[in-house]
Amino acid sequence: MNTGGRDLSLADLRGRVAIIDFWTFCCINCLHVLDELRPLEEKYGDALVIIGVHSPKFEHERDPQALAAAVERYGVEHPVLDDPNLTTWDAFAARAWPTLVVIDPAGYVVSTMAGEGHLEALDAIVGELVAEHTADGTLDTAGSLYVAAPPAETALRFPGKAIELPGGDVLVTDSARHRLVRLAPDLETVVSVIGTGERGRADGTEAQFNEPQGLALLPAEVAAEAGYDLVVADTVNHLLRGVRLADGHVTTVAGTGKQWRMDNGTADALEVDLSSPWDLAWFEGELIIAMAGIHQLWSFDPLARTAGVYAGTTVESLKDGPLDQVWMAQPSGLAATADRLWLVDSETSALRYVERGAMHTAVGQGLFDFGHVDGPAADALMQHPLGLAVLPDGRVAVADTYNGALRAYDPSTETVATLAADLAEPSDVIVLGGKVVVVESAAHRLTAPDLGEAAVSGQHHRVTRKRTKVAPGALRLEVLFEPAAGQKLDYTFGSPIQVTISADPPQLLAEGAGKGEELGRDLVLADGIEKGVLQVVAQAATCDAEAEHPACHLTRQDWGVPIEIAEDGVSTLRLVLRA
Repeated sequence: MNTGGRDLSLADLRGRVAIIDFWTFCCINCLHVLDELRPLEEKYGDALVIIGVHSPKFEHERDPQALAAAVERYGVEHPVLDDPNLTTWDAFAARAWPTLVVIDPAGYVVSTMAGEGHLEALDAIVGELVAEHTADGTLDTAGSLYVAAPPAETALRFPGKAIELPGGDVLVTDSARHRLVRLAPDLETVVSVIGTGERGRADGTEAQFNEPQGLALLPAEVAAEAGYDLVVADTVNHLLRGVRLADGHVTTVAGTGKQWRMDNGTADALEVDLSSPWDLAWFEGELIIAMAGIHQLWSFDPLARTAGVYAGTTVESLKDGPLDQVWMAQPSGLAATADRLWLVDSETSALRYVERGAMHTAVGQGLFDFGHVDGPAADALMQHPLGLAVLPDGRVAVADTYNGALRAYDPSTETVATLAADLAEPSDVIVLGGKVVVVESAAHRLTAPDLGEAAVSGQHHRVTRKRTKVAPGALRLEVLFEPAAGQKLDYTFGSPIQVTISADPPQLLAEGAGKGEELGRDLVLADGIEKGVLQVVAQAATCDAEAEHPACHLTRQDWGVPIEIAEDGVSTLRLVLRA
């Protein structure tokens, strides 16, 4: 895709530096990498070619039309290879989303790295290769391989979330056009627009957004004191923006614009880093944020002007319990009642809720189990849901995005039913004048579907990842790290190393779970558990070694390592943290 119909081979990349980006469009880390690559594309021009290889996780992502929509939705401006059967993924031995492979102009692989946050390393590698091959005369910059698709003519383009405004109008985030659009109650007439429509960051009445998503109205008394009426989750800018409806004036109210890498120890809302805020809901006197980028919920107090963690540990998985111990996976939709905060956890295809200081799962089985199955909630399955609303009768309507369906969970019977199907990637649900309205994102519209109730017994899909065989009992885990050239470990604020280890199921680890300040750790695997996933989060702080005013750097990566216990398994597991 994005080549004007031309097929590309590795030979076509000779003479240029190439970055192969293995991604899947459900994955928030992959979306972060798309934005990290933009400045490299701009800096190096035709000396660098980026090829996205889309290797899907969810069944819906195998649909080439869905991929084409995602390429447009996220503004991907480089060629993309559709790899539905993971053929190219396997050929390059990719094991994680995202994975980046750097190929030099002679066709040799010179670096491979997994995860996000590699902009500095990539810039250094690409810069060195461009300089080297320019000097050798082996760099070829003969035109771009990217061919843009013609612009589409629709009133909205990939709308994300919507809310009803006082008076009956509807405000929707027009995400791919980086603006907010106010619609009349007929859901078609455009009343007004907030934002210039250009990707960027600017306050005032000529505001700029970057793929905005969630919206939330503040209570009237809070809005009067705060000076703005609603809050927008400005997702790719990693900000919250306040909007005054009377004149469309926009103010940044939370976030620095930098993506969160670690706790910076402040509660001042304008000094904390956020990470892809995706949705918002007012609950128990504060605004709750679905912080999709780090698998947490955060809270924001618009009067105290503070923000911080509300629930979650940053571990990406599914675990219930007290809010400071739960695991989530890309929470993307919120809806609140007086006593419950409902959320959809998109990567675990789960519907969950917060009640009395704890999180519970109503529907969902884990990171790699999904499908379209109705009936008892314990057996029901969804596929990457992004939005939800509480209906007047107490049921929870879920925008089951990758199933193209509107689902309903009934808390009184703990059952799930399908209310509507054949929707184009529904991303949110609102109740408007007594009727249910769906944001049909890939159809670029809001629609009120005809509702029925049917039981669907579809397929149960399970993504299987290759497991590493490990010997029973003692297991040595080592994180290998070397500071980048010209840097050294930074002991200014104590140990520069932090490694956190947990497991799914938690009982997998008899010893060794928790946080430590060493790169190596001795673990003990419990008896009686045959397989599971080791969750490892490692970070290292470094600083420039020789500079007069040294800059600080943080390298952070997390892994979910599937393992199985076998007598012929390894007794040492090594992970590479790349500076």
